Amino acid sequence: MLALYLRDIRLGLRAGGGAVTGVLFFLALVAVIPFGVGPDLNLLARIGPAILWIGALFSSLLGLDRLFQGDRDDGSLDLIVMADERRMLALSILVKCLAHWTTTALPLIVATPLLGLMMNMDATAVGVTTLTLLVGTPAIAFVGATGAAVAVALPRGGVLVSILVLPLVIPVLIFGVSAVDGAIGDPQPFMPPFLILIALTLFFAVLGPVAAAAALRSGTD
Repeated sequence: MLALYLRDIRLGLRAGGGAVTGVLFFLALVAVIPFGVGPDLNLLARIGPAILWIGALFSSLLGLDRLFQGDRDDGSLDLIVMADERRMLALSILVKCLAHWTTTALPLIVATPLLGLMMNMDATAVGVTTLTLLVGTPAIAFVGATGAAVAVALPRGGVLVSILVLPLVIPVLIFGVSAVDGAIGDPQPFMPPFLILIALTLFFAVLGPVAAAAALRSGTD
């Protein structure tokens, strides 16, 4: 599993610069927001966490179609599906999701403090936003594995993956932003939405690989 994780990281960094593309999209989205909302720094600080979460969400969706595409193109996906037992296939997909998250979402999280300063967010808001992204973005990869497995055999499945995955990750976005609002505002507590965010990630960590394994097996039958 460690060899598979390291292999997918190397492939992810080599194939089309997925990490760089996600960070550039993230940066471009955050950079144009001040031009759209005007010079109101208080407004930027208030909507900053939501903008960073939306940017991270859409940036993470960009590379989901490549999760299994490379393995399908070189034939290794068929070997993985035929060689592994059902539970081992789900575990292999879990490892691939973690590698995908490392190459696509982790650079976005590293860039979040700098982009938070561009949105006039204070240190508390930047820190909590970074923490919620670190906890919540793996759920996007786990859910995305199912969409990528369904669309892997299609010639242009990238748009379909985003359409399938986006409605399922809306709760992650809601509780991620709610947790940040609870940390920087008095009326709303921080821990309940943050714990729900952790629960969603753990739930999708189990359900996503299992559903993706079923979809891949169904596609190869």
